[in-house]
Amino acid sequence: MRTLEFNQFLPMTMADAWNFFSSPANLSKITPKEMNFVVTSRLPEKVYPGLIITYKVSPLLGIPLSWVTEITHVNEPFNFVDEQRTGPYSIWHHEHHFESVKGGVMMTDKLFYKVPFGIIGNLLDWLFINKKVQGIFEYRKTILEKST
Repeated sequence: MRTLEFNQFLPMTMADAWNFFSSPANLSKITPKEMNFVVTSRLPEKVYPGLIITYKVSPLLGIPLSWVTEITHVNEPFNFVDEQRTGPYSIWHHEHHFESVKGGVMMTDKLFYKVPFGIIGNLLDWLFINKKVQGIFEYRKTILEKST
């Protein structure tokens, strides 16, 4: 299983950070355009435990995939967790953490994922999936730096 951690300082209040990131509608704003990310389910204003979100996404080679995630934990305004129920990964567990720090918020993403297909999947992860996943978070960081 792959474990990644991303940290980003946000010059905003905890309330503002929570309001933005806990709104599922904002996910498409911070996802690279080339992924053709489209939410296909109705969205509430805020995440809640048990929320199921369905997407269409083209993470690799423009091949469209269906993805279903569930919000499994919410501890407002400190953290929430989304986990894949069906989609391109064997395991996808994504923790979103927010901590009040001087001048703003430190946001930490902890991601645990595993690709399917055994040795072939591991090779694909090593060759380009992991780089693609890291690129998604780098894109988000860039977008957030420009808008805050």
